[in-house]
Amino acid sequence: MGMFRDNPVLSRELLVNLRSHRAFILQFAYAGILAVAVLVAWPRVDDGRLGASVTAARQLFDLFFFGQFILVALVAPTFAAGSITGEKERKTYELLLASPLKPSWILIGKLLSSLTYLVLLLASSLPMMILGYLLGGILLSEVARAYLVLILAAGTFGLVSLAASSYFRRTSSALVVSYLIILPLVIVSLYLASTEDITLRNFVSVTLLPPWTIAVWSIVIGLINLRLLRPPDVGSEGKEVVDEEEEQKYAIGVVIDRDLFPDKLFAPAKRTDLMPDGTNPVLDKELRSEIFSQGTLMLRVVIQVSMFLSIPLMAGFLFWRPMPGWYICYVLTFNLLVGPVFSSGSITQERERQTINLLLTTLLTPGRIVRAKLLAALRVSTVLTLLLTEQVILAYALVRDLQLQFWTIIPFFLIILVTCLMTSSIGLLWSSLVRKTSVAMIATYMSLMALFVLPVGLYRWSLSVAQGVSDEVLRWILVPSPYAAAMSVLIVGDRPTNMGGDVQPIERPLAWAGVPIWVISIGLFLVISLVCHVVTLIAFRYRWWRARESV
Repeated sequence: MGMFRDNPVLSRELLVNLRSHRAFILQFAYAGILAVAVLVAWPRVDDGRLGASVTAARQLFDLFFFGQFILVALVAPTFAAGSITGEKERKTYELLLASPLKPSWILIGKLLSSLTYLVLLLASSLPMMILGYLLGGILLSEVARAYLVLILAAGTFGLVSLAASSYFRRTSSALVVSYLIILPLVIVSLYLASTEDITLRNFVSVTLLPPWTIAVWSIVIGLINLRLLRPPDVGSEGKEVVDEEEEQKYAIGVVIDRDLFPDKLFAPAKRTDLMPDGTNPVLDKELRSEIFSQGTLMLRVVIQVSMFLSIPLMAGFLFWRPMPGWYICYVLTFNLLVGPVFSSGSITQERERQTINLLLTTLLTPGRIVRAKLLAALRVSTVLTLLLTEQVILAYALVRDLQLQFWTIIPFFLIILVTCLMTSSIGLLWSSLVRKTSVAMIATYMSLMALFVLPVGLYRWSLSVAQGVSDEVLRWILVPSPYAAAMSVLIVGDRPTNMGGDVQPIERPLAWAGVPIWVISIGLFLVISLVCHVVTLIAFRYRWWRARESV
């Protein structure tokens, strides 16, 4: 018990995290949002339909469970992925390892401190869940099983993120790898939780999930303990830049060669000659050195995991049934996870290295610096995202249903390209407004999730709550979501949703505009990107003006 009661790492982390104003504000806002959701979804007194209360209770239960599961999948990595990389970035990693604490004490302290606040958020939703139980139609065993699944998911996602944090030097690298590993687990879990087979749900959640989770915990804990016991990355001084040639000798799987195509598109070779006249030195530095200064491990893991996940998705959504919109949603999810890694740290890392004033006092204008940062991040994230679209081109060339509708590949690629621009622009915006890279990344991910997922959830919820409002009007809620834009491209083929020529509501033209959702969405994404770029330029120019005044 001393590992929990007298653990200095746990005590220090809890004091720092739980006493901040941000912790109280976030918990208050979270509880307030849940209360509003209960108030809106609560059945009306004049609703005389039989089973109205039972239906409302079931909707509340599903809303809370799926919403909190997504919250756990998003928040757990943001807290845990920086637990150990933060020590490395602050140059306190070696002091922590040299302390009398055992690796297991450090592991338990970091894990519990990163998940305690998340558990508090989950506990704050319990009174709202009980209100749903009072409406009837929900068993207490279902409530208990839901919270058991949430706690097991929080522990698993936290441990995976902590393992990534122990293997990488930067929080951004650990975070994106954590999300890519967690992504298939989330997809499988949501599929099993949404199935109509009650027996299967009970068997998985009660019988299968706990032992498998404990087995995964044991393996991951063993790997983290071994990493902390025999760390190969001590001696951080002088090791900020990794020798790529030395790294490639021991690389497993994909090896990035900067002289070959397509690697040179996102990783151009280091310059050995003088820059030509007119070259933007910031852009040249970002592309050739900055992004890959920590080595290519994170990039290789991202490419291999994304390609591995694309194989079954390609078989199911492109060749088995012509539903390319679902595969495009996977491509957009990949960009959602990868895009902020290269943009949200562009300016904050200059502050953390204390080089921002040197950059601001150069002869380069603020506009040229900001454009270089944006183009560098956009180029890497776009090329990596487009690597997953080769399967789409192959499907359109081989599948007859898609050959007859070949023009639909154009809106898909337009959605992907504009989404890449939007994710990079939002990441750079937060990088110019905050001081820490970790804060900028968390804010970027939250902003993107609000754009990607929230409109779809609000639309589904509004269909049952705002029954007096026409679906033609409610579909305007979907416009800010790239997922909705991809699914709105009409593909008529052999699939259940289009049997007999039926067209789903998301695929029908919008009311008043008379055009599909994706047309309005592309324009909105361009406007959002432009606004983010203008605000970033204003914020950077203000700091440039302050730096000029201080010289």
